Amino acid sequence: MNLHKLKSFRKLQTSYNNQSRALQSLASTTNPEPHGDLFEPGVFRDAADPFDGMPDGMPQRDISVSNYNHLLFEYARTNNNAQALKHFLGIRRLGLPVNGASFSCVLKICGSLCDQIIGKQIHCDCIKYGFVQDVSVGTSLIDMYTKTEAISMAEKVFDEMPDRNVVSWTSMLTGYSLKGLHDQAIDLFLQMQTEGIKPNPFTFATVLGALANSGAVVKGTQVHTMVVKFGFELTTYVCNSLISMYSKSGMIRCARSVFDYMEIRDAVSWNGMISGLVANGHDLPALDLFHKMRLSGVKLTQSIFVTILKVCANIKEIRLSKQLHSSLWKNGMESDPNIRTALMVSYTKSSEMDESLKLFNTMKGIKNVVTWTAMIGGYIQNGSIEKALKIFQQMRVDNVWPNEFTYSIILTGYSPYQIHAEVIKTNYETSTSVGTALLDAYTKLGNMNDALKVFEMIQEKDIVTWSAILSGYAQSGDIDDAVRVFSQLENNKINPNEYTFSSIINACASSNAAIEHGKMFHGRTIKSGYDNALCVTTSLVTMYAKKGNIESANKVFEKQSQKDLVSWNSMISGYAQHGYGTKALEIFEEMRKENIKMDDITFIGVITACTHAGLVKEGEKYFDLMVKDHGINPTLEHYSCMVDLYSRAGLIKKAMDFIDNIQIVAPASATIWRSVLAACRVHKNVELGKVAGEKLMSLSPQDSASYVLLSNLYATAGDWKEREKVRRLMDQRKVKKEAGYSWIEIKNKTYWFVAGDVSHPLSDLIYAKLRELNLRLRDEGYVADMSYVLHDVEDEGKEEILNGHSERLAVGFGLISTGRGVSLQIVKNLRVCGDCHTVFKFISKIEEREIVVRDSNRFHHFKDGECSCGEYW
Repeated sequence: MNLHKLKSFRKLQTSYNNQSRALQSLASTTNPEPHGDLFEPGVFRDAADPFDGMPDGMPQRDISVSNYNHLLFEYARTNNNAQALKHFLGIRRLGLPVNGASFSCVLKICGSLCDQIIGKQIHCDCIKYGFVQDVSVGTSLIDMYTKTEAISMAEKVFDEMPDRNVVSWTSMLTGYSLKGLHDQAIDLFLQMQTEGIKPNPFTFATVLGALANSGAVVKGTQVHTMVVKFGFELTTYVCNSLISMYSKSGMIRCARSVFDYMEIRDAVSWNGMISGLVANGHDLPALDLFHKMRLSGVKLTQSIFVTILKVCANIKEIRLSKQLHSSLWKNGMESDPNIRTALMVSYTKSSEMDESLKLFNTMKGIKNVVTWTAMIGGYIQNGSIEKALKIFQQMRVDNVWPNEFTYSIILTGYSPYQIHAEVIKTNYETSTSVGTALLDAYTKLGNMNDALKVFEMIQEKDIVTWSAILSGYAQSGDIDDAVRVFSQLENNKINPNEYTFSSIINACASSNAAIEHGKMFHGRTIKSGYDNALCVTTSLVTMYAKKGNIESANKVFEKQSQKDLVSWNSMISGYAQHGYGTKALEIFEEMRKENIKMDDITFIGVITACTHAGLVKEGEKYFDLMVKDHGINPTLEHYSCMVDLYSRAGLIKKAMDFIDNIQIVAPASATIWRSVLAACRVHKNVELGKVAGEKLMSLSPQDSASYVLLSNLYATAGDWKEREKVRRLMDQRKVKKEAGYSWIEIKNKTYWFVAGDVSHPLSDLIYAKLRELNLRLRDEGYVADMSYVLHDVEDEGKEEILNGHSERLAVGFGLISTGRGVSLQIVKNLRVCGDCHTVFKFISKIEEREIVVRDSNRFHHFKDGECSCGEYW
């Protein structure tokens, strides 16, 4: 080396030593903030590296290794990682010796920079110079590899370490948690206990985080006891991890208990507890805790504002949203994209779309896919589908490409036929969330074929996907496919949740499902611990009511710890359909005492209950109550219920006057005229029946029920010529009469019958039983009502026809196939015959059986010679 270079080297060394002394002096006289920079920018962070421009091959004998290492550590402490790495490489270029502390430090820096390439080179140096055996170096290697997505290398280093301390174990645990390998983290923690390593607070915080994310709350409570045993129950960050674990596991009381007993709470503690309350549906307690947080003087962070704005969105508290908006503007936080998105969502949930749009339009240059998606979702939730589509189109014009959440939201309000092609083009069809949204959209349209195709395309089906396809089968009444999919779900080791059970139970409510299916899945919910979930109990109430077991429906309803509007409506409608009008009204009055907000569905059930019980005055009272006290505008369905109320009670003239009055608001629907026509047939009012029939046939020219009702009215009145005219009109318009059939379930098997059916293997026994019953019925005073035979034949032939009605054949089969006292349940696709209705009352008495018949209108419970309908059917 020439004299000039040597002088240059000495000059650089002197400069370095002076800088080191200055740094030491500054460090000893300052008390930096815990999370801030240690030094002012011009003092250290911007200092030139002493190796810059230094020639290779410098002599080592005059260099102080400790001073160079000290500068390396100072760079690392101030998070000046790039400069620290450059400094270390300068040390290596000079060939200066480094110790284990230097290697440990620079490996952590490589992890922070996610630089695995240099990290591996330094790993090789560690092996070369024998530092790989050093515990500190090995721990830093684990840290570097886990942060650079090389978990297998971290495992290899960990397994080959001759000595491991608690920091080594904790680093490996942290690596597993960061990678989402929570089960491995838990297993490693157990192994740590086996080897007698005492965990420190950081260890507990890490393993509790893994337990929270894996849902292993039982193990979590065991670890909690260990925390207490080792005396860390008051350590702030350990308590924060406990709060997170309990909150994520739904054990919010335990989380609150931990929070309340903390001596020192930081911002993370408050944020974690408030977020936990919100995640578990406790919005108001979360709001109360937020106010306490403000009084405590803890600095409010952006994340807590996002959480509280979510609460405002959930409870539609627009005033607080605006107050928070003002506070955020004053504190300079309003410009944060996450804050603005949360503000937009809170405004949209409160239907303040103009405010939301103003905020959206001010986000120049910072709009991202999340903000666009929030705006689209807001318009859809508020029923502005066209505006949502316009935003969706503008989003692409601005070169912001939709993500899976965008597609999932737009599909909730827009036709899948127009979006599906774009989803395929952008390769989101196999995405779990988008695929689920697609199949849900198709099921709502009743298109189960396309829904099933999408279902099969989804690569990773989660529980929401399975629940969505089950819900589709429930809507279509396809119990067989619903049960098949549920079995497939279990075969794939997917654990059903409350929504899955709700969907399959809804499928069991379909008319062709066996009651035993519903009972079986009810038992499964009890076994799985979901029998008290609100969505499950509501589905059970509906299912039992629709399957004719109103007593079981009421038992589930009474046991509900929490009842929502759907539960109340289901119970009212259930009692109404079963003919227990008084009981339905009792439930309604109980609902009023509980101050439950009612909707239009509630009053449909109430008026229907009055209709089926002949409570005309009560029906009128509740109709007025709906309009005047609850401010609910009547729909055509409400008007139809009122017409039905008057018609069934024989007040046909009053029904016609009511129709004349509502014509001003809306023209009478086919359902309204069908109610009038059915009543005219019962009460033999041919004149008004003819008017109603003509109206009905003009509104529904292809509905066979219109023609059948009118022809039956003429047949009842003995006007066979007019009946024949109606029949010929049916032929001319090519309208086919829907065939009547009935079915009964015996020992989990369903048996079907049509009128005059002789196809059943036991037909001879069935007809013999019915003939025997006819003799006994006559002794009880039964006389056949020939008006229900709509054929111009002799009386003897008419009686034979009555005896062969499908519902009567089903009852006959039930009587010979079951033991004495067993209840029978029959379903008929059309209205039950009036003569059969009379016969079933007699049979229930002489056979001492309860017979439940569900026809196209309602349920009939025959017992001890009476029917629950009270002849209002």
